[in-house]
Amino acid sequence: MIVKPTVNELLKYAENRFALVIATSKRARQIANGDKVLTDVKEESPVTLAANEISEGKIKIYEAEENQEEKEDVSNE
Repeated sequence: MIVKPTVNELLKYAENRFALVIATSKRARQIANGDKVLTDVKEESPVTLAANEISEGKIKIYEAEENQEEKEDVSNE
């Protein structure tokens, strides 16, 4: 079975695998809890739907606030 989109394709939209997994799981949880699906892909799996939303650019992955604060502290030194 070939899974689309692949992890490598999705990594274009995230800083690293950890950020990708967190964003995908959060969005999948939202879909499972009844949020509107933003993709036209016919699939029942919330994780697959979330991955497709990310690959279609309908969901953006933002850097964690902690990392942003650390970068600001370093740049102020």
